Amino acid sequence: MTIAITSGDPSGIGPEIVQKSWIYLKNNPSNEFFWIGDPLHLPDKSIPWQPIVHPNEVSQNFSSALPVLVHKFAHPLKIGCHQPENANDIIKVIKKAVRLVKENKATALCTSPINKDVLNSKTQFPFLGHTEFLAYLDNIEHPVMMLASSKLKVVPATIHIPINEVSNRLSIEGLTKTIKITNEAMKDKFGLAQPVIAVSGLNPHAGENGKLGLEEKEIIIPAIRNLKDSINIIGPLSADTMFHSTARARYDVAITMYHDQALIPLKTIGFEEGVNITLGISFVRTSPDHGTAFDLAGQNVADETSIINAIKMAASLSRKQQNGKTSPA
Repeated sequence: MTIAITSGDPSGIGPEIVQKSWIYLKNNPSNEFFWIGDPLHLPDKSIPWQPIVHPNEVSQNFSSALPVLVHKFAHPLKIGCHQPENANDIIKVIKKAVRLVKENKATALCTSPINKDVLNSKTQFPFLGHTEFLAYLDNIEHPVMMLASSKLKVVPATIHIPINEVSNRLSIEGLTKTIKITNEAMKDKFGLAQPVIAVSGLNPHAGENGKLGLEEKEIIIPAIRNLKDSINIIGPLSADTMFHSTARARYDVAITMYHDQALIPLKTIGFEEGVNITLGISFVRTSPDHGTAFDLAGQNVADETSIINAIKMAASLSRKQQNGKTSPA
């Protein structure tokens, strides 16, 4: 299993946490990876690295040096700064990584954090985030973002949109697709034969029978009703009471209606261990559940736990995917 890790925005903590991850995982061949980026961006010059031409070279020296598929950036790096001039190279690295995974030259993709303002200010990046860009590169119309930790898995039905657009973006069809994709992922990727899916409401108290909003009656309940016979679903549940430990014991994954409904409990329960997983695309993709952290870059204080978990998750999911492809029908 050889995982491709992108440079992300090298002005942030991405290169640092990749180096720290290699130190942690270098003696673990089941989690081998290579980094795509500019070696000049690696902050700790005492950590050895080895240039590679092809991912199949990774196993040769993984325990002794960080494998780097070299992609030279056109502009000098400014640590901790927004550098729109690096946007094109950041995007090229992502495209290169996706191509390697889709060509089966790497088994999975782990993306380092990007900053959308940096990309938008230079390239007019037309995507709301990594998830939407990766779906575009994979020709997928309905990607699903899952955030996972040891204690909670959550899926927001809408992702990177303003809160005042959430209601208009929700639909029976869209929510139905999200539930179906999540259910299949829980079976295929996490090995649960009959996963239980909890679905939140949008409004306080899940709408209180229409008194506090109609989205539950008009969208969420019909979507649940459509799938009740084929999928184990509970809901709609009030989002303020569905994430304490006793409530979490009732389900395997929670689907919420918008970004913060999902990410606030996930990051509260397991901020440093959270992993972002993209569902509904043809390849395995994970990422750490945090941003570029420009304010921490260059200080050697960034915590690598989330990206280590993302690498381990990518390796685990790709093994399961390979086993599924090779197992008899």
